[in-house]
Amino acid sequence: MRRIYLDYNASTPVDPRVAEAMRAAIEGAYGNPSSLHWAGTPAKRLVETGREEVAALLGCTAEEVVFTSGGSEANNLALKGVYFAAGDRPVHIITTQIEHPSILAPCAFLEHRGARITRLPVDRTGLINPDDLRRAIGADTLLVSIMHANNEIGTIEPIEACARIARERGVLFHTDAAQSVGKIVTRAEDLGVDLLSIAGHKLYAPKGIGALYIRAGTCLEPLIHGAGHEMGRRAGTESALLAGALGKACVSAQNLSFVPEMQRLRDLFWDRLQGRFGSRVVLNGHPDLRLPNTLNVSFVDQVGAAVLEAMPEIAASTGSACHSGQVLPSPVLAVMGVSPEIGMGAIRFSLGRHTTQEEIEAVVEHLARALA
Repeated sequence: MRRIYLDYNASTPVDPRVAEAMRAAIEGAYGNPSSLHWAGTPAKRLVETGREEVAALLGCTAEEVVFTSGGSEANNLALKGVYFAAGDRPVHIITTQIEHPSILAPCAFLEHRGARITRLPVDRTGLINPDDLRRAIGADTLLVSIMHANNEIGTIEPIEACARIARERGVLFHTDAAQSVGKIVTRAEDLGVDLLSIAGHKLYAPKGIGALYIRAGTCLEPLIHGAGHEMGRRAGTESALLAGALGKACVSAQNLSFVPEMQRLRDLFWDRLQGRFGSRVVLNGHPDLRLPNTLNVSFVDQVGAAVLEAMPEIAASTGSACHSGQVLPSPVLAVMGVSPEIGMGAIRFSLGRHTTQEEIEAVVEHLARALA
């Protein structure tokens, strides 16, 4: 049984160069980065080199990068950090209906604490309308949080236009870039954002490490209090091992030369599916403004989970969720207006640096047999 991995949006394998750097760190940087003696110095150097390498990818200064345990913590720090830094003033936060749970859940938490939350709608392709954002901003709006690219359908949001609107009104702007970093250009200054989250395991680094870009002068209350680690913005002894790993992954991510071939394979995949299944397969997401590796399709009148179950060799993600024996469409597809008979047949295939055309052709044949 030949296994084929097409779930790179869920997690990526660790890049060999990253793994090599981690082995060296395990052997030579075991000291506490905050210690001033000979054992702490190499660990501190690894942390700060990693910070500089993350900053180089994001186009910011090293002082604007805070290491976290991953994308979820970075998102929570952005939202809750801004909220709690506001003190007693009324807080209005604007987001979208298709955000990752690590945005939607903190927003719900803050809503229970008195924050006013506006969740912008999207169209059938998953795009928001910047005019909706313009109309939603009020005198009490403190933060806008809109993901750079959706993890399920790959649709790329108009972040530059939205950030410009927020800046004109004096409102902070955060973007969850966990899915876009390493696939498209994600420079903070070009996007015009004040806060930007990344997750290491989405760009060939290990799990357990992420980062939050915080534009200089942006005030955030830490989630974790203690000593003055991470320039006072996140207490806890830094992991030289993980910080160095994320840095090396960001160095590799600066070279996007593999992206055109990855997009070619994604488009070839879609062409093959259309040729084989015709009107029985539907594309979810924007046809053009989409991550170069992401193909979310629905097989009409099918259940995505059942299709994947019939192909145990293939690692991909279903867009439907099963609760108490009921198969329900993905909430993202539901708010996009995708009908249940189409939405529950959704499967997300996400390609990576190591995907081959031979694998794509093989998956099409697996699908043909599963749907026969």
